[in-house]
Amino acid sequence: MWLTLCFSLYMSFNCISADSVLRSGTCLLQGRFKLNGMCKDGDFILGGLFHVHFFTVFPDLSFRMEPEQPYCEKFNMEGFQHAQTMAFAIDEINKNPNLLPNITLGYHLYDNCVMLGMAFRAAMSLSSGTEESFSNLNCTGPPPVIGIVGDASSTPSIAISSVLGLFQVPIVSHYATCSCLSDRKKYPSFFRTIPSDAFQVRAMVQILRHFEWTWVGLLYSDDDYGIYAAQLFLQEMQLFGHCVAFSEILPNDHNPRDIQRITGLIQASTARVVVVFALSSYLLPLMDEVVLQNMTGRQWIASEAWATSLEYHTPRFLPFLGGTLGIAIRRGEIQGLYDFLLHLHPSNDPRNNMLRIFWENMFGCSFETGDRKSDGEHLKKVCTGHEDLSNTNTTYTDVSGLRASYNVYKAVYALAHALHDLMQCEEGRGPFSGNKCADIINLKPWQLVHYLQKVNFTTGFGDNVSFDKNGDALAIYDVLNWQPSSDGSITVHKVGVVNEGVATGMVLTLDEDAIYWNFETKKPPRSVCSESCPRGTRRATRKGLPVCCFDCLPCGDGEISNTTDAIECTVCPEDFWSNPDKDQCVPKEVEFLSYEEPLGISLTSASLLGACFCALVMVIFAFHHNTPIVRANNSELSFLLLLSLKLCFLCVLLFIGRPELWTCQLRHAVFGISFVLCVSSILVKTMVVIAVFKSSRPEGKGAMKWFGAIQQRCTVLVLTALQVVICAVWLSTASPTPHKNNQYTRSKIVYECAIGSVAGFSMLLGYIGLLAAISFLLAFLARNLPDNFNEAKFITFSMLIFCAVWIAFVPAYVSSPGKYAVAVDIFAILASSFGLLVAIFAPKCYIILLHPERNTKNAIMGRETQKK
Repeated sequence: MWLTLCFSLYMSFNCISADSVLRSGTCLLQGRFKLNGMCKDGDFILGGLFHVHFFTVFPDLSFRMEPEQPYCEKFNMEGFQHAQTMAFAIDEINKNPNLLPNITLGYHLYDNCVMLGMAFRAAMSLSSGTEESFSNLNCTGPPPVIGIVGDASSTPSIAISSVLGLFQVPIVSHYATCSCLSDRKKYPSFFRTIPSDAFQVRAMVQILRHFEWTWVGLLYSDDDYGIYAAQLFLQEMQLFGHCVAFSEILPNDHNPRDIQRITGLIQASTARVVVVFALSSYLLPLMDEVVLQNMTGRQWIASEAWATSLEYHTPRFLPFLGGTLGIAIRRGEIQGLYDFLLHLHPSNDPRNNMLRIFWENMFGCSFETGDRKSDGEHLKKVCTGHEDLSNTNTTYTDVSGLRASYNVYKAVYALAHALHDLMQCEEGRGPFSGNKCADIINLKPWQLVHYLQKVNFTTGFGDNVSFDKNGDALAIYDVLNWQPSSDGSITVHKVGVVNEGVATGMVLTLDEDAIYWNFETKKPPRSVCSESCPRGTRRATRKGLPVCCFDCLPCGDGEISNTTDAIECTVCPEDFWSNPDKDQCVPKEVEFLSYEEPLGISLTSASLLGACFCALVMVIFAFHHNTPIVRANNSELSFLLLLSLKLCFLCVLLFIGRPELWTCQLRHAVFGISFVLCVSSILVKTMVVIAVFKSSRPEGKGAMKWFGAIQQRCTVLVLTALQVVICAVWLSTASPTPHKNNQYTRSKIVYECAIGSVAGFSMLLGYIGLLAAISFLLAFLARNLPDNFNEAKFITFSMLIFCAVWIAFVPAYVSSPGKYAVAVDIFAILASSFGLLVAIFAPKCYIILLHPERNTKNAIMGRETQKK
């Protein structure tokens, strides 16, 4: 809306002027704006727009008479210093024989009163000129101004550049930072010696990242500067995963209700850091409310627009704004400026009325002798014009921290160097069409823009000045800290630098020891929505809240996070498992039945004990081998049975310890062959008992002929050989191998022997089971044979134990996890072996050792003797 109105205003003046040309042949000035300004004549004129007053007062509109001109109030000493810095720079250039020789620069400087309307009026006056009449209808000669320094605010700069950019008038701002002004299509002739807000925002986010402030509040002014900066800030925060707790616009009208609402929001928020993009005039009412509510415990982050503002440096604000961190444009030094500022004198030229206004505000006097205005209860004294500026102490004469003034200085020199380069052009080697150079007599503004884009020089302070393709200056910021001074006020100290280079990117350098923190701990505050998740946990965002608000959930079993604030937990590799803290993958515990653990020791002891018992029985039988009870039923089979039982006990040792390929192959083979040898010996013994009984009857006298010692040995060997064949085929086709099993327990590797072939293993067990069943059946049928010592009874009992153990083994083995399955296997071997050993040989040993009188043929055949 305002852009359309301003453009219409500009076009209307052109139409009026055109009408004057048609009637008289001369352009007449139709009217003047009431502007505060300073001027100096020269061959070429530079324009300037500065904040010399803080406020603009517009008259009431009755629409019955011509409205009065608006006027400005509340003089700004710092803004006037900026204007004088431009005057000083032009004076210095005119005295420099190496820069623009034989050319004198002049200036027209105006006060924009921090108001768009006034700034636009001033810009139109600069671009169209202020002569009463103009008769050069060919429009030859230089334009009224060849370039403009300013405006200091983004919104006026946008409006002015939108219009003057149509005519390619070069504008070099010293303080307008809106990133939108980097758009070369919209603002082709706009340049600035202050970095864009895009750089400022990145610098501020760098500070937040440095101190790990991920949860901050945001306040910004309701203008182009604040709105664009806030948009960039939100984007940059989102890019790094940081969050904004609240985002509020500072009201233009300073509405107390809005101010109180924002203050309450800040106080209620858990964010301890508040970032503000706003001019001092927007922020001051809020800070007054902060003081009124005694709201402390906040870390303020100041944008360059108010980081150096002196309004807050009073003792009243120290408890609340002490420790503030701010971004400020680079400070510079300008030699000779201080003396220039002190040698200023008022002028009677109405075009230089800004000087008179300054003088009256500086010394509290008035040049109006007839009607002196009162200042409270006292009448203002008369200004003589000879007052001494060296006795004053204001921001006007303070050149210790030249920031905006230094940017003004660089802007003037940029235009001067561009004009100098334009004048150095050699005809026939020019940059314009036909290799032409610019005509200095008929200079066009767009020609100066060409040279301004390529300008590159170094100031006396040592700073390089150049512009990128968007007209932006190099991004260098000072980091400031507000610290208490000896008189209880606030002083600003430089504590760091932010520099952005093409190769290095944004680099933040901070002297943290020099920073003053306005907290009891004297340390940086914590400003996070949720504390960082430690290693071993992951972040889980709370529903409906920003990503910075989260819960820390522990990683699951087998998962780790070895960084803080991990988004996801990482699954450990197959052979690894998470440690108890869930922050490191460690090799999984390898589980197998070892000789070192209690269970392994117990089973090993039982195995060796069983083998010793077998050896002992063999010794007893060998010592009493001629006794009837040993010789009965083929003592050779008894020794063979004891040997096989000993092998059964010893094969257990192959099941204990870390599985290896050879142990896996041998354990089942030795187990199968030993048990077949054992069971086949029992089977043959059972058959011998039956054969002996039948041979004692008349009808079976020849039974033992077919089942003598040779046949018994052959039967055992044949039956055992079949098991050897089964084992050989099994081992050669699908041999058992060591296997890492993760199925039982995910946190452990159960090291076991994979059987390889289920069919082979089943045949091995099935063959043993078949022989055991036949032995049991035959022994059961022969249990009632009429012997005083009927071995078939003990064989029946032993085979009953054997079969019961192995029948119970199957479900126990299947349901036992890991190494316990091996323990069940061993237990079955030991139980069945002990059962056979005790059931068959314990009665014989009992008679041999304790009742030798019964170890006679008559005692054994006592029943038969009685019959006879």
